[in-house]
Amino acid sequence: MFDRIGRIADETPFVVEWFAKNRIEVWSTQEGEQRFDNHTDKLTNYIRFWQADGESEKTSIRTKTALGQLVEEGGFKGGVAPYGYDLVKSRRINKCNHEVFALAVNEAEATVVRIMYDKYIHEGYGPQRIATYINGLGYRTRAGKPWHHASVRNILYNLTYTGVLRSGESRSQVIPELQIIPPELFEAAQNIRTNRSQEVERVVPRQTVGKALLSGNVYCGHCGARLSLTTNGKAYPCKDDPTRIVKRVRYICYGKTRKQTECNGPTGYTAHIPDGIVDKLVRGIFERMRAVPKSEIVNARYREKMEERKALLQAVRADFNKATADLESLRGEVIKAIRGESSFSKELLGSLIAEGEASCTKLQEQLNKAQADYDEGKIVLEALNAQYDNIISWADMYDTASLEPKRMIVNCLIKRVDVYRDYKIHVDFAIDLEQFGMGTENIIAIPAA
Repeated sequence: MFDRIGRIADETPFVVEWFAKNRIEVWSTQEGEQRFDNHTDKLTNYIRFWQADGESEKTSIRTKTALGQLVEEGGFKGGVAPYGYDLVKSRRINKCNHEVFALAVNEAEATVVRIMYDKYIHEGYGPQRIATYINGLGYRTRAGKPWHHASVRNILYNLTYTGVLRSGESRSQVIPELQIIPPELFEAAQNIRTNRSQEVERVVPRQTVGKALLSGNVYCGHCGARLSLTTNGKAYPCKDDPTRIVKRVRYICYGKTRKQTECNGPTGYTAHIPDGIVDKLVRGIFERMRAVPKSEIVNARYREKMEERKALLQAVRADFNKATADLESLRGEVIKAIRGESSFSKELLGSLIAEGEASCTKLQEQLNKAQADYDEGKIVLEALNAQYDNIISWADMYDTASLEPKRMIVNCLIKRVDVYRDYKIHVDFAIDLEQFGMGTENIIAIPAA
């Protein structure tokens, strides 16, 4: 058909005409030769392509709608199965009398997917580092090739692994037998992705390969430049194990060493000293959180406020309902006044109705505000509960975790650490610990090493 020549209805007729003018015949096996002998041929040609374009749009809409309905019903829309799944026969026959396929979890591949999410969320690995790690373990793609970071990134952002199928804007319900990772793990991965793409309010480190606890999240307190990690060329016996030789790890002021800032502070700091201070601070916070029940820390602090907001909401709603009922009664008197059966004059009724409407409007605004305050309080309480659960889970993990998970935990708990001369440290927390009734010292000082 001629409409297969191009996809732009406004341009394709002119392309065909250009061929004809240059003595190139254009033929269709279905429609014969396309000619431009007169003005009618040009008009017919344009209308044909315009109709074909409209049919193409309709077909596209029908296809998207059909795929959306199929996905919402829990069916696989077709194509290659995502990594972690196999295509299996579903015993369902489509309109073309063909058996359609469904997805089933491939446990061997699902193991690799779970490793990717675990490294990304709990140890702060990026896609490139994850690809290197799983390649080192001997895992390969379906094609037998080494993993590429782009393939890893696609897996980390694919909603299908939560057991939810999608097609465009359409989503299925959670299908338990297709779930490789829980939804909260997928959501955590997306939060890390978003957080790493933004410099402001960042609570997840951009990189976690440094051999120090605060790597990537520690700054010079004197000039504000980031402290970068470096190792001294000399090797020393390890303090904990004299038989082991290690190099001294230091934080150095990037701004001062590169002469980008006028820094009056030290050039560098021995890494284990500020790391040790922050480690002790974090452990202390976890101990205090564990020592007090959740009900006392979270619920007791906000129960009184929520009761006040609830009482206010109920009082304003009662006033509004009464004012509305009074207004309806007054409006009912209007009919009686017209019949001459009311004890109120029309003028008085008009005045009372106007006052009633103004009162209802004012009370409606108060009711909306009281409802918004109450809803906001519930959201804050839910957020605090979730935040408390996160902190307790971090506390349980921190003592036995390796350096990389510890760094992830510290960066979720602490926004940034500024180090000053003589190892005075300012800690800017990513969460408001006062919400849990915990005041913390922002400046911590120890004797110079």
